[in-house]
Amino acid sequence: MEAYITDWLNMLVRWLHMIAGIAWIGASFYFVWLDNHLQPPRDAADSDKGVGGELWSVHGGGFYHAQKYRVAPPALPETLHWFKWEAYTTWLSGMFLLVLVYWLGAEVYLIDPAVAQLGPLAAAGISLAFIVAGWVVYDGLCRSPLVRNGPLFAGILLLLAALLAWGLCQVFGGRGAYIHFGAVLGTIMVANVFFVIIPGQRQMVAAAERGEAPDPQPGIRGKQRSVHNTYFTLPVLFTMISNHFAMTYNHPLNWAILIAISLAGALVRVYFVARHSGRASPLPIVAAAVLLLIVAVAIAPRTTAATAGTVDFNAVREVVHQRCTTCHATSPEHPGFQAAPAGVVLETDQQIAAEALRIHNQTVVTRVMPIGNLTGITEEERALLDRWYRAGAGVSR
Repeated sequence: MEAYITDWLNMLVRWLHMIAGIAWIGASFYFVWLDNHLQPPRDAADSDKGVGGELWSVHGGGFYHAQKYRVAPPALPETLHWFKWEAYTTWLSGMFLLVLVYWLGAEVYLIDPAVAQLGPLAAAGISLAFIVAGWVVYDGLCRSPLVRNGPLFAGILLLLAALLAWGLCQVFGGRGAYIHFGAVLGTIMVANVFFVIIPGQRQMVAAAERGEAPDPQPGIRGKQRSVHNTYFTLPVLFTMISNHFAMTYNHPLNWAILIAISLAGALVRVYFVARHSGRASPLPIVAAAVLLLIVAVAIAPRTTAATAGTVDFNAVREVVHQRCTTCHATSPEHPGFQAAPAGVVLETDQQIAAEALRIHNQTVVTRVMPIGNLTGITEEERALLDRWYRAGAGVSR
């Protein structure tokens, strides 16, 4: 029953996380696009009252006229819409999932004894330390004079991100390391909203309500952090889906792969932001494509000649039953699973033979299974499964 309740919590909160994330990212992408498409107001009266840019658009059968003030309007409207709860809900639901899946399930999803010998409590503590330290270091960097030099700031940020990816992959299993890389960036993004963007907006609104000319600096800082957030978005989205792709996070150079794919995502955003501004160069998108191609070639499995003869299937069956069927059964013995993961059951000879490709890919090629190596599969057993598959994956005895 505990596993059943956990599954429901996982499903519902993951659904909420996705919905809130779509709302947050959609609004963020829209306002970046809007800012980069604003044109000087055509009506001199609009310019006189402080309008710095405007945009006409059509959507959903209607025409829209958006205006952005250089600082603030002469008088605030009664209804002023804020964009913050999308970000807060995304982060809160994401942290709930992090605790539910990776902290409470640390022995399955976070800890890899082959990487570091950690207990669940120590792993959760290190996880929290990485998340907090990520924000502290990034915020300190943004408050330093280095932020005025865009290329230098970006270079330092990339170096720190590489160190973060490397450090996480030295402590946690690849799957846990990748999701924590995303958690650090996601925390930075929502902390930008909570500690910089929203407080700056409140200062500007408060000054306007007092009839004072708002200080433009909070708005400038908020815009700067908002731009950072848009470049973090695609790397974070990759880490959210990365658990489906063991070929990346289970590779010996998983940290370098993570940085390369994240950099490719950031370059895609660089291209589209520049394109919105009407000054697009194909260089960022080409560089992103080249990076992804390099990664694809570098991690491609190397084929070897098939082993001649046959393998004793009795030995194969014994390995599968000892190392895999604990979870992949009609009624899994492992308390963390209510049903066989992905619906894969490996109880009979026919089921094992039918899943030969999946068994080989996940135990030999990507080595993602057994998950967290909970059942202690040995290198000799992986080699046996490899020989069995290459010999035709038969059930002959």
